[in-house]
Amino acid sequence: MPEMIDRAGLSVAEPLVRFVESKVLLGLGIDAEAWWRGVADIFDRFAPQNRALLAVRETLQAEIDARYVAGGAVDEAFLRGIGYLVPEPAPFTIGTEHVDAEVATMAGPQLVVPILNARFVLNAANARWGSLYDAFYGTDALPGKAKPGAYDTERGAQVVVAAKSFLDKAVPLAFGPWDSVAGFAIADGKLMAQGLLGEARPALADGGAFVGYRGDPAAPSSLLFRHNGLHIEVVIDRDSSVGQDDPAGIADILLESALTTIVDLEDSVAAVDAEDKVAAYTNWLGLMRGDLSESFDKGGRTIVRKLEADRDYVTPDGGTLTLVGRSLLFVRNVGHLMTTPAVLLADDSEAPEGILDAILTSTIALYDLRAMGTFRNSRAGSVYIVKPKMHGPEECAFTNTLFDAVEDLLGIDRHTIKVGVMDEERRTSANLAACIQAVNDRIVFINTGFLDRTGDEMHTAMRAGPMIPKAEMKASDWIKAYEDRNVRIGLAAGLSGKAQIGKGMWAAPDRMADMMDQKIAHPKSGANTAWVPSPTAATLHAMHYHEVDVFAGQKAIAAEPVPGLERLLNVPVAGGRNWTPQEVQAELDNNAQGILGYVVRWIDQGVGCSKVPDIHDIGLMEDRATLRISSQHMANWLLHGVATEGDVDAAFARMAKKVDAQNAGDSLYRPMSGHEETSLAYQAARALVFEGVGQPSGYTEPLLHAFRLLVKAAA
Repeated sequence: MPEMIDRAGLSVAEPLVRFVESKVLLGLGIDAEAWWRGVADIFDRFAPQNRALLAVRETLQAEIDARYVAGGAVDEAFLRGIGYLVPEPAPFTIGTEHVDAEVATMAGPQLVVPILNARFVLNAANARWGSLYDAFYGTDALPGKAKPGAYDTERGAQVVVAAKSFLDKAVPLAFGPWDSVAGFAIADGKLMAQGLLGEARPALADGGAFVGYRGDPAAPSSLLFRHNGLHIEVVIDRDSSVGQDDPAGIADILLESALTTIVDLEDSVAAVDAEDKVAAYTNWLGLMRGDLSESFDKGGRTIVRKLEADRDYVTPDGGTLTLVGRSLLFVRNVGHLMTTPAVLLADDSEAPEGILDAILTSTIALYDLRAMGTFRNSRAGSVYIVKPKMHGPEECAFTNTLFDAVEDLLGIDRHTIKVGVMDEERRTSANLAACIQAVNDRIVFINTGFLDRTGDEMHTAMRAGPMIPKAEMKASDWIKAYEDRNVRIGLAAGLSGKAQIGKGMWAAPDRMADMMDQKIAHPKSGANTAWVPSPTAATLHAMHYHEVDVFAGQKAIAAEPVPGLERLLNVPVAGGRNWTPQEVQAELDNNAQGILGYVVRWIDQGVGCSKVPDIHDIGLMEDRATLRISSQHMANWLLHGVATEGDVDAAFARMAKKVDAQNAGDSLYRPMSGHEETSLAYQAARALVFEGVGQPSGYTEPLLHAFRLLVKAAA
């Protein structure tokens, strides 16, 4: 345990005190004593409210549990009677102001990245621009794959055909396809193209899409276009290995890709103590100051990764155009549930971690608000905080008043701190309009979180009966209603043109062909952003936003009625269904393998998000949301006698061997099979199931944190 230091009546871990006072406040010129007094006042005011809100969650769950046990209907009338559902607000329009274009008026992909991994954070922040050639060349987005070794010219030719086909649709030329051009020039403010036979003519039927270039206008090194609000840069380099074989010298096509990135302190990290929190805040500070960097070895060379600079172009009329080189950054704070040993309150209880996050991430963001960093994150002068795992409008209102208090502490204008509401808990999705209204003047984001929403669905209805198999959940009636209501309620509240309406993650980073086939459904649904698992996936998904005019679609969808609550409240219980022993074992094995594969890295190595092989050895991006589903599903089947304790333990034993084999190449990995009595990771996985019914809202954090702290203490 670190030394605890008194600051305004709070006991604060020494590493956090040192970081705050020497790294954050000193550079901002803020008096540390006054700042700590303000922080103590915020905890004194809001920590009791935080505890009271968590108690409401437990009270409501107890009433729902009792109703199910008694055989009563947990329908809309019952839920309104206990206060789970609140009255629908009268029509309203959000009042959010000073929002950056990436959030309000542009549509494109969004990344989520664990804040503890500086290299991943930098890759995500720099994913604003991505190479379409690279994205096609190295993934299955195109059939086949490149031969190993040096540049595969056959694969390269396939890539060029596909990329120019994209250009033909997004930026069509006036006289033919892109592969019929031998060169470009800018003359009299117009883009001119030279045909293969030597004739020169205006390149575009409507020159509005051409917005800039680099290099000599007679032989430009790049051409910049805008389509559906997104930029496309065509790179020309006749000396490159690709460009030398291209008639026009085109060496690459760069797409404006990840418009926004959520830097995550929550589901994708394992941050359990002051040391972890300081590491997380340090990376956020580096982003806000613009000096975050990371060195690593690649092929015997030391590579230094840092934030990309802005991109300068010449406009067709000879002016200048500067485009942002980096993704606009949100920071996701933790929810209301967890506490942190980094700060102890006057009664020696741990401080609510979400309150600490709100204070620290906003204070650090002053470097950006005051333009003290190398780059600007928000040119509109806002701080973007995503708040997850809120249950209903009272908790959203609590966040709103908390952010008021943080703004007062920092002396910044009201509603400078914006909020993204993760629509991922059942009570939030059922009361979404009221939740939006509770943060009416600072909301910039709502996002459907299918994974957490499914976990909360199962925990809320834990005693209703055995749930259908996990794979069948995606076809549940409530999910379609959930996805549709989210967009329509957001549009009815006036989010279009002011805020993001988002959709969930594509979890299979190696399956880009499937992503390209399926994820276009998100922009078609009216969502102006959706999550992707990598910068490469962001570049490929950006193509969907060229194909779909999201804002035009939103206008059409806004005219449709908001679906009612009946389908949303349709619980996915398997009524009267009996499974064979083989079906039960297959479901248990699938869940147990997923739990073990994720938990062993979380507990033993402190890795909160990574590509984890599933039971079929397919790599899937896993975080605590997926873990919540698997553990709650096993707990549900155990509770209702679909499986016995022996069945569950046998599944864990079988899958421990499989997970050990899948991680055989990891030098840091600690085998679980044969070490069940000593492996804290294995014990944590079991606890998530056998204690799952009693966990608050079915969340995995309390048990994960407890076991991770044991591992860190032993080390």
